[in-house]
Amino acid sequence: MRTVTLNNGIDMPILGFGVFQIPPEETEQAVTDALAAGYRLLDTAAAYQNEEAVGRAIKSSGVPREELFVTTKLWIQDAPAQGNTERAFETSLNKLGLDYLDLYLMHQPYGDVYGQWRAMQDLYREGRIKAIGVANFYPDRLVDLIVNNDVTPAINQIETHPFFQRTTDQTLMREHGVQIQSWGGFAEGRNNLFTHPVLSVIAEQHGKSVAQVALRWLVQRGVVAIPKSVRTERMAENIDVFDFALTDDQMASITTLDTGGSLFFDHQDPAVVGRLGKRRLDN
Repeated sequence: MRTVTLNNGIDMPILGFGVFQIPPEETEQAVTDALAAGYRLLDTAAAYQNEEAVGRAIKSSGVPREELFVTTKLWIQDAPAQGNTERAFETSLNKLGLDYLDLYLMHQPYGDVYGQWRAMQDLYREGRIKAIGVANFYPDRLVDLIVNNDVTPAINQIETHPFFQRTTDQTLMREHGVQIQSWGGFAEGRNNLFTHPVLSVIAEQHGKSVAQVALRWLVQRGVVAIPKSVRTERMAENIDVFDFALTDDQMASITTLDTGGSLFFDHQDPAVVGRLGKRRLDN
């Protein structure tokens, strides 16, 4: 598996397996199948409510811990007042059945962002997390966090797919040493991604699926991707993207698909901020 090197020297697989929207009762089997297919990067979150199932799959897999790269995320309400960030971290770690995390992300750019980040920095310095990062941070919020703290986020996990390509964001992240990671790499099939004529033609030219083209486009840009599937044949297909390369012309064709906006929700929209800020987790 190809890797990227984070700003603290840690290597991270460029392609992994995400469990967003997989029901807890299906997650253990899905992760078991993903590990058997060769995935070693696993991405979950407290908000997904399936960390325990991920942990059970890890424990029963027989895969050595040092071969795995496990990510989970801190939710908004787990602010640092009275040690809430530390308790949220411990809760996630216990649910996963692990002694340490490879990557811990602040899930949303809201709430007491700076207090949470400083608590995460402490956990990182204690060696309980190999790398810390953020998710859904737009450039202004990301730079502000960087210039006001000691540890620069290793990762910014953001919506990235052919219809919202985030190339300007990626350039800024690269300048600050932050690795871009994609969520929603298939745009959840919106805009008819899996049958889109531009992507379909490219897929036919390589004898690959549209999903494989979308993932190859991400990894060829140096974007870490975490596709989700509960079907073993799709898992195998999604990880099989390292035996072909898109040409410059094909990459340019995909560039024309960029709409410049989210297909899901705008993290700078006050209504979105209010809605997410009211969501509570039952830990």
